[in-house]
Amino acid sequence: MIELGKKQLLYIDHKTDFGVYLCEQENLKKKAECVLLPGRQVPPGAGEGDPVEVFIYRDSDDRLIATTRIPALMLGVPAVLRVAQVSQIGAFLDWGLEKDLLLPYSEQTVKVKEGEEYLVGLYIDKSDRLCATMKVYDYLKTNAPYKAEDHVKGIVYGKNPKYGVFVAVDNLYSAMIPQKEVIRRLRIGDVTEARVLAVREDGKMNLSLREKGYLQMDADAARIMSKLSGNGGFLPYHDKSSPDEIREEFGMSKNEFKRAIGRLYKNRKIVISSEGIKMV
Repeated sequence: MIELGKKQLLYIDHKTDFGVYLCEQENLKKKAECVLLPGRQVPPGAGEGDPVEVFIYRDSDDRLIATTRIPALMLGVPAVLRVAQVSQIGAFLDWGLEKDLLLPYSEQTVKVKEGEEYLVGLYIDKSDRLCATMKVYDYLKTNAPYKAEDHVKGIVYGKNPKYGVFVAVDNLYSAMIPQKEVIRRLRIGDVTEARVLAVREDGKMNLSLREKGYLQMDADAARIMSKLSGNGGFLPYHDKSSPDEIREEFGMSKNEFKRAIGRLYKNRKIVISSEGIKMV
């Protein structure tokens, strides 16, 4: 069976002036279902009966067509694609083929922007056409090769203020940053690094943007010193500043900020006043 949206090995049934027609090996010369591979993509020297690895999609006239160019996205495996254009019917994504891939508005979890990249999956719509979706939860795997304390990298694909931020580690594995671990603003499409807190029984990972306590304090202190250096040695924040101000400016909780400036004060690198903190 010639399958839409998949890479498969087909065989040259016969040639025409504009390309070759491919079919499954058992259907050669039986006038069975065939698909066109345009002449410019036929491998040099290929003849009748020869195998060709192709991807099956639909052309601009909605006809099945084969290509030797393998796209960045196939059925069952999500991928990060760039938005090439936004139109009245949705967005069109660059997936490496001549015809861009439609991401309908109904399949967008946020309003996408031209030039930005997002994690998407591939599906066949009711009209038997290939389309993209940002609703990738069911596309992600739960058998990641990671364990607690490993450091990972992934792309944000969803957010829920009650639970946290959903991340696809390696664009493939299901993970979540619990809300209490979300210490800075993250948008859908952002790529972030994180630490694995735990691998749950269902195989999904819980992540943290923080390092272990003692390492995080060093990192926080270094971030504060860097900001002080870039602001003339003074910042108008102290232990009475609001948690929202601290999180917005430093990307850390107020408790983390207080611990970090406490260490810097103890090490005589800053002084703390009612106006803010100042480098010594």
